[in-house]
Amino acid sequence: MRTLRLAAALALMAPLATACVPQITPCPAIAQAPVVSVTVQKSYVPFVRTLHLEACQSGTCKEGELELMPGTTPIDQGCRDKPEGVCSATSSPDGTLHGQLWMDALTEEPIAATLTGTGSSGARLPVRTLTFKPKETYPFGLQCGKVLTANLLLDAKGLRQA
Repeated sequence: MRTLRLAAALALMAPLATACVPQITPCPAIAQAPVVSVTVQKSYVPFVRTLHLEACQSGTCKEGELELMPGTTPIDQGCRDKPEGVCSATSSPDGTLHGQLWMDALTEEPIAATLTGTGSSGARLPVRTLTFKPKETYPFGLQCGKVLTANLLLDAKGLRQA
């Protein structure tokens, strides 16, 4: 009888013991791209032909011509069989231009950026400089660790952090 009571007590307590164990949430195996990105705002695109970026962080500098690609914005295509159904999206040009400069690594230290280039008329664009700290985000949740981003915006007013 005593064994039966002990077995019953253990059976009732087993769900409680597992309820206290934190659930493991899988994190995506996606590496962070160590880039400084520049987005040319739609209103300034007609005035830009080429851009050259120099970015220095912790005594290491990288520089290069930015390959300017058309920027896009996501368009929600909805979900089938809500709420657990398959969802999709597509992208549509948004009128911006986007370029990236690959760094060896990104850290939380400030980045000194100098942006030069040529305008659509062939004249030199004004030299733009900015010192900024990469932003930390947690796109996959706190359990998956932080991601550092270094995103800049360029328009007629100048260069600023996105």
